[in-house]
Amino acid sequence: MTTDTSVSRAGTNGSVDTSPVPDSWGINRFTDDGALQQLLPLYLSQDLYDHLLPQFERLGARLGGELDDLAHQADQNPPVLHHRTRSGQDIQRIEKHPAYQQLEQVAFGELGMAAMSHRGGVLGWPEPLPPVVKYLTFYLFAQAEFGLECPVSMTDALTRTLRKYGDPALVAKFIDGLTSQNLEELTQGAMFMTEQDAGSDVGRTTTTARDNQDGTWSLTGEKWFCSNADADLALVLARPEGAEPGIKGIGLFIMPRRLDDGQLNSYRIVRLKDKLGTRSMASGEISLQGATAYLVGDLGQGFKQMADMINSSRLSNGVRAAGMMRRAFGEARYVALNREAFGRQLVDLPLQRRQLIKMLVPTEQATSIFLHTARVFAEADAGDSHAASVLRILTPLVKLRACRDARKVAGDAMEARGGVGYIEEYGDARILRDVHLGSIWEGTTNIIGLDVVRAAHRAEALTPLIEHLRQLLDDAASAGAEDVVSGPLRNCLEAQLDRVTHAVEGLADSAAEEQVRQVATALYNITSAVIMVSEGARIAAASGDHSRLVLAAMVLRHRVLPQDPLAPVTESAQLLDALIRQQPVTETQAADYAASLAEFQRVQA
Repeated sequence: MTTDTSVSRAGTNGSVDTSPVPDSWGINRFTDDGALQQLLPLYLSQDLYDHLLPQFERLGARLGGELDDLAHQADQNPPVLHHRTRSGQDIQRIEKHPAYQQLEQVAFGELGMAAMSHRGGVLGWPEPLPPVVKYLTFYLFAQAEFGLECPVSMTDALTRTLRKYGDPALVAKFIDGLTSQNLEELTQGAMFMTEQDAGSDVGRTTTTARDNQDGTWSLTGEKWFCSNADADLALVLARPEGAEPGIKGIGLFIMPRRLDDGQLNSYRIVRLKDKLGTRSMASGEISLQGATAYLVGDLGQGFKQMADMINSSRLSNGVRAAGMMRRAFGEARYVALNREAFGRQLVDLPLQRRQLIKMLVPTEQATSIFLHTARVFAEADAGDSHAASVLRILTPLVKLRACRDARKVAGDAMEARGGVGYIEEYGDARILRDVHLGSIWEGTTNIIGLDVVRAAHRAEALTPLIEHLRQLLDDAASAGAEDVVSGPLRNCLEAQLDRVTHAVEGLADSAAEEQVRQVATALYNITSAVIMVSEGARIAAASGDHSRLVLAAMVLRHRVLPQDPLAPVTESAQLLDALIRQQPVTETQAADYAASLAEFQRVQA
């Protein structure tokens, strides 16, 4: 487990900052995350763990200082669109701040975040790295810079979509640039999908595609919200001339920024968006004026193929939300451990301690569910049809709730720092602005909730998910900590699995649509609790620390079981303090807390 140390930041004149306001600058955001240290051995093979650990440690140190400073500078200096050169040539370009360019060098270049799933050699590993490594890197990097992760994620997802559906000649044409770590040779990706009248209702797309009869198509239309607006390649949804209306008539096309002869393609960036968050990254409006593009996959299957890319991006959104929650909680925790008020450390004040726990529980839920989903992702990609069904529903679940929880956790973290958290220098304000995007990108919460229902019923993924969760509980019972796992905690989880299964089945009737979000949220909470029990049992067997089992029980008590706001709070101050300070929790403490679930349910009833 990690120890708590205060870090003083040197002032610009070389003096040491002795302000009573705790400043976490210089903290190692990887080693400060005690829970992640315990989880990594569960999700990485021993040789991969040994190889990556020192690299993650180095990255964690940079995230707490150098990269956070660059992210602040990039946020304060958004990109600028220039329509003409200084000599009057009609050549558009987007000017990006040097700090953003340095972050690109780290993400695309040093870390190879967009390439690591597609070829060997990234981070010194001879083979393509598994999804869990990619998403771990996203989780960490988001604790400094969120905006850039959109271009990185889209480049990765575009590459996956192209390799899966594209003609081999098309793949060969673009794959080297998409997977390059040399920024001079890199091809960045984007997806231009949204139109003013076709946001979530993609079937209303009006952009048209004309077949040039030479292997290329000409695209004409207006795209309303295009992130990474000057990307080298963009996936675009368009309706071929004469195609049927609705989703079935849409095709997927890949559109280069420059043509083979080096000339700019026939589309313009109309303007850049002035956004609440992710201000470092250029999002704009695009006018397609007969732009040259290539068909990807089969005509009429465009939305289905784009959905594959979107699902990958949705998981990435949830991962980034988890990372920003960890950053926010880490900041609040640091302040609580290093600031005094009324003659006591903040962490010793009951209200502050409870607020921290309310932030810690959703943060750890999101971390567990994204790590587990990454593992299922790898199994599905390897051809496991059962895993593919589980992945189909896990992906929208992660996006649905982790992105919503991040908004509250980030707000509470700002409050924990007080007025200092409201100013821009400390990062709390930037994190709070950025987290709001996660529940909008790739589908709003309502749309994602409906997709959970579609996954459960149309894709018949509910039964495989419940079977998967019950198997995790069985495995946990045989892994260790039987007194905790096999008693009231197991009983409560089994009962809640039955209830949520029945509730999701009831959503097959569209008349119950208004309940979609609350039922899907319950499914997320119960699913994450089961995953945390599975992890917690193995961690307890290996180290004797039962913290994660307690956190799993807290998910049930705080977020699933009925609440009476007037009932006395009975949680042990000593137990809460141990969780916040990242100190081991004994089996007796965990068993007592698990046993309290039965009493809690009885009192609430």
